[in-house]
Amino acid sequence: MKSLKAVRTESGLSVRIEPRALVVGALLCVATLAVAVVLIGTGDFEIPATDVISTLLGDGTTAHTFIVNDLRLPRVLVGLLVGASLGLAGAIFQSISRNPLGSPDIIGFGQGSTVGALTVIVLFQGSAVAVAAGSLVGGLLTGVLIYLLAWKRGVHGYRLVLVGIGAAAILTALNGYLLTKADLVDAARAYVWMAGSLNGRDWDQVEPLFWLCAVLVPLVLAYARPLRMLEMGDDVAYALGVRPERTRIVLMLSAVLLTASATAAAGPVSFVALTAPQLARRLTRSPGPNLVASLLMGAVLLIAADLAAQRAFGADTLPVGVLTGVLGGVYLLWLLVSERRAGRI
Repeated sequence: MKSLKAVRTESGLSVRIEPRALVVGALLCVATLAVAVVLIGTGDFEIPATDVISTLLGDGTTAHTFIVNDLRLPRVLVGLLVGASLGLAGAIFQSISRNPLGSPDIIGFGQGSTVGALTVIVLFQGSAVAVAAGSLVGGLLTGVLIYLLAWKRGVHGYRLVLVGIGAAAILTALNGYLLTKADLVDAARAYVWMAGSLNGRDWDQVEPLFWLCAVLVPLVLAYARPLRMLEMGDDVAYALGVRPERTRIVLMLSAVLLTASATAAAGPVSFVALTAPQLARRLTRSPGPNLVASLLMGAVLLIAADLAAQRAFGADTLPVGVLTGVLGGVYLLWLLVSERRAGRI
């Protein structure tokens, strides 16, 4: 039986503590920091981990300071923020839909952000800032559309997933159509963006993503208990003092914004939102959405994939989205087989 502890504050607030989840969270934090340090030291000019740490603490050489702080640290921070955003968004959608396939890149939100970005690239030849804005707008419009189509006296699990899968198919076809309308230069630019990559990321991408996460992550964590109540059904949640539809709207809007901002910063990096919550749940063995563990798992998965993409293929450096797509596809097949054997699909 899993060990649980309850701590009551002087104000009467009771907090449940799960020791295993705390240990898993601490280990994921350590793994994230370790991979980040190794990734910062990886490149054409290799830097030992000890020198990376010294440079980050302000005690590096001029060359190391330039390479670490100006060239590589922004890329790693974007990877951490994108991975954390996708992991948290995936946990929210899987909890709301009560379905392991309820992931933003499965139910259309990632494809909607891609349509917005491709529209700016192909039709308006927009700048990088305009592409990011188009991705955000596309993701938000897709979220509103899917929510309205899935509404029938509330939004419920399988209906949300089915509507989302249908929307994803339509949006994927629209992406293909936009590419056929592009000239050679714009099409090449669009294909590079669609691969999902952290190459060339700088502080201009870090700051807006950081502030968005700084607002949305605490908001989502504040709704952790209502979200857990929703998993027991709307009637039970309402009896426990939770307003189901308001909670769903706030959390889905937050998850759509997290997905769209991550897509705007790094392109459509697939399957992180699908796999991170599942792996986090298997490690913590805890029911519920596992929001913090999913956030940390998403961060470590993305930067570990970026590290593998840089080191595992010799001189050929793959975009991180290609590697996560391959590994995520294998995981999705395994998940479908497992769910079928368990009789859930």
